[in-house]
Amino acid sequence: MSTALDRSHPAAASARRPTPLPVHPSRAGSDATVRGIARALLGGSLLLVTWWWAAGGGITDLTGIGNLGGPAAALTSLGRVTGLWASVLLLAQVVLMARVPILERAFGQDRLTQHHRVVGFSSFTLMLAHIVLITWGYAGASLVAIPRQLWTLTFDYPGMLLAFAGTAALVMVVVTSLRAARKRLRYESWHLLHLYAYLGVGLALPHQLWTGQQFLTSTASTIFWWSAWALAAGSILVWRVGLPLARSLRHRLRVTSVVPEGDGSVSVYLTGHHLDALRVEPGQFFLWRFLGRGWTRAHPYSLSAAPDGRSLRVTVKALGDGSAAVHGIRPGTRVLVEGPYGRLAPRARTRRKVALIGAGVGITPLRALAEGLHYHPGEAVLLHRYNDEPLFAPEFEVLARERGLRVLPLPGRRRADGSWLGRGVPAGTSDLGALRWWVPDIAERDVFLCGPERWAAMVTDTLSAAGVPASAIHVESFGW
Repeated sequence: MSTALDRSHPAAASARRPTPLPVHPSRAGSDATVRGIARALLGGSLLLVTWWWAAGGGITDLTGIGNLGGPAAALTSLGRVTGLWASVLLLAQVVLMARVPILERAFGQDRLTQHHRVVGFSSFTLMLAHIVLITWGYAGASLVAIPRQLWTLTFDYPGMLLAFAGTAALVMVVVTSLRAARKRLRYESWHLLHLYAYLGVGLALPHQLWTGQQFLTSTASTIFWWSAWALAAGSILVWRVGLPLARSLRHRLRVTSVVPEGDGSVSVYLTGHHLDALRVEPGQFFLWRFLGRGWTRAHPYSLSAAPDGRSLRVTVKALGDGSAAVHGIRPGTRVLVEGPYGRLAPRARTRRKVALIGAGVGITPLRALAEGLHYHPGEAVLLHRYNDEPLFAPEFEVLARERGLRVLPLPGRRRADGSWLGRGVPAGTSDLGALRWWVPDIAERDVFLCGPERWAAMVTDTLSAAGVPASAIHVESFGW
């Protein structure tokens, strides 16, 4: 029997438990500093390109003061500044997609996803505005001349045909990112289509550098734009390609066993080389590629046990084609990984007492946190909502007995009255009242939350109403 499989037995939980990680408020402070710097850089970049546009006569053209170009010059000027803003945000979008470790650790996956959506839709809207305004301005402010002018711009100007193709790719990405479209797509298909964002941004580069006046007006602006493009491209090559390949080659992960857990879930145990050097914390996740069928698509799965330097464990429920295929993985299968990612980890902790709240398979990263966090009896409480069969019940019993973890099961499917509680809680009981009854000092705790997106949003609202500050709520949601 493999050592990784031994770890799945409750009796072995304490024998192989890694050293719990203490509270490190300094890490939370440094993450806040990184978030502030990142936002300042983005805001500063937008202000800088706006200043260059204004210094180049943009405001004069826009207002018409001392300008003989009239409405056409104003439209063209407005088209240029929207193009500059769109370019900055598109490059920021690429960096957000690159999973740069310092940003992942500082923001966390859910917050990065929110920024990704806002920046993505903003850049796309500005890009469309840029296309319409520039074309309208070049057409002499004549609406009827727009189609012919668009044809001329596309086929007669350097790089514009590539820019048209890039725009088409970005349109496809945005359309498939709308909530209604996402519900009709499998995660695997959406993820593959989403990669066309790289192609869309890349195809816009020749157009901007060959014909964009605001890109070539001064040495400073040229250096800025080339550096920004190099940073975006380098982020993808290093963090999405180079580092994952290097880690996969170094650690040579292999599956040792696949163990049924009930409720349609299985735990996959893995071993490899030099896992003690793999900088992963309890609660984080990797993007996994199990070599074999479907290996070209990566799937995000959180660790369900705290890493001990010798083995890893993930627990997967069959919710789609990719997760269903995991059930048939054979021991010895090689694995490629990207990560670790996510801020649902000890580094986000700022308080002595913690509350872990999870639903369904969302309990997996919380299981790892319950094992890996440092706490005294009574300082950690776990609320576990599940439909039919709880995951890791024997292991939580061991943690309750040996570590003092307080476990509150919330069985039954979600109530029909819009509550996030299970049907085991009497109807009419408010979410806020129940939470305060179970955890009277909830406002004094760090809360780690994982579950379906809508459910997690309801729990977050309840936590806020209970007085938990936003800085103490650490969320990782899923759902499709």
